[in-house]
Amino acid sequence: MKLTAHPELLELLAASHALGTLRGGARRRFEALAREQAPVRAAALVWQSRLASMTELQSPIVPDAAVWTRIRNIIDAEKAQHAIERQRDDANARAAAKPQPQGGWLRSLALWRGATAAGALATVLAVVVGLNLRDQLVNAPAVQYVAVLSDDQAAASMLVTFDPKKKQLVLQRVGSYSEGTDKSLQLWALPPGGAPRSLGVLDNAPALRLAASESDVHQVPTLAVTLEAKGGVPPGSGPKGPIVFKGALIEKTI
Repeated sequence: MKLTAHPELLELLAASHALGTLRGGARRRFEALAREQAPVRAAALVWQSRLASMTELQSPIVPDAAVWTRIRNIIDAEKAQHAIERQRDDANARAAAKPQPQGGWLRSLALWRGATAAGALATVLAVVVGLNLRDQLVNAPAVQYVAVLSDDQAAASMLVTFDPKKKQLVLQRVGSYSEGTDKSLQLWALPPGGAPRSLGVLDNAPALRLAASESDVHQVPTLAVTLEAKGGVPPGSGPKGPIVFKGALIEKTI
């Protein structure tokens, strides 16, 4: 399934993944899609940043020892389930490699249908679990554009979203990059056939907001972050330093 063709389902799965309620095979399939498809990866990071900002409003609480025991039990159970699924897949592969007696293809077809039904059931269960998130989806900040900016090793380093209601770009650092005290990072829009346009100079905070209008990001295919002298380049100037992060800007359905 191409999740980008089903934006509401993508949001529900991304929210469930961030909350930890998406488990087992459904969680592994979602993570595999996130590795392959930039919009899915971006949706996952958006929801992770939303929940991270919520935790900042709460006072730190030391969890009870029973909480850690339960987490360990969940991890062990998921590992065991994964091992069982791997053994089942290996057995199915060996059975498929053997010559099939008359009528064997019917049994193989039944097995294939059973596996397909199990996968579909896991997906449906994941969606049902996420249905209680609809209220959160309605009240969540609007996201019209999203970009995952990566370094030259393809490691995600910064999440950028545009909120049309508040007319601002929201930037969330997701890597460990540090520009130092004598340098500044600067965000640029790279319009097709045009010169880079500065969207703002970034401080070293893990999350920040920049005032912007939709015209600043509309039909801009790529965003980039450069390493500049402290305070960034003067207004009207182009980038002077090297590009440290870069990524496609994707327009989402609100």
